[in-house]
Amino acid sequence: MKPALVLLHSLLLGPLSWAPVAARLRALGVATVVPSMVHVTNVDDPPFWPQIGPVIKDSVSHLPQDQPIVLVAHSNAGLLVPPVVPAADRPIVGCVFVDASLPSRCGPTPAASPERLTYLRSIAAEGRLPQWTNWWDEDTVAPLFPDRRTRALVSAEQPRLPVSYYEQQIPVAAGWDHRPCAYLLFGPPYDRMAQEARARGWSVAEVPGGHLHQLIDPDAVTAHLLTLTAGWTHLPR
Repeated sequence: MKPALVLLHSLLLGPLSWAPVAARLRALGVATVVPSMVHVTNVDDPPFWPQIGPVIKDSVSHLPQDQPIVLVAHSNAGLLVPPVVPAADRPIVGCVFVDASLPSRCGPTPAASPERLTYLRSIAAEGRLPQWTNWWDEDTVAPLFPDRRTRALVSAEQPRLPVSYYEQQIPVAAGWDHRPCAYLLFGPPYDRMAQEARARGWSVAEVPGGHLHQLIDPDAVTAHLLTLTAGWTHLPR
């Protein structure tokens, strides 16, 4: 049975950030699930990561129980992959990180560096951050989107994360990476993550573009995902 692809969106965005790629995968006959994790950070107090596993488990409950799954994580969702692997209660045959942060080789993984945390605290109001697209100037944000309509739809989904989200430590479950893993790079600053992925022995591919390149060129991103995951049909023995 071919694996289903479960596309995990950044916690700073929503499931529409994966919508064009999901549509193309489904058109090619690939079972595709895009769970919404937007509500996970509605509360203010960490840890938030324990809520992710049940969300993923529920989102794939309609699939055949023996259908293998590939997790595809964008941006900061990469840090959530290790706790999701055991919590999903499914045969996860591989993980792809798309312009994503990587979990520590052995955990726990800080959700943000001390330097980033200092910056985030400086832009927060009443313990909550602005929507992600408001962290940057217009010249930085506008090229991330293919058109104004897409920008409006994707931007409307953005939650205002609590600063406490970035104060949590995300555990790294032992054995989560005892399965094929791969990295799809769009560009800086995630080139450092791609180098680390290579050092871990993972397959690495690149589609040059901005951080939301899955919205700009979903055809190329879809093609690379299918290439990177070709042959991932069984759990490693």
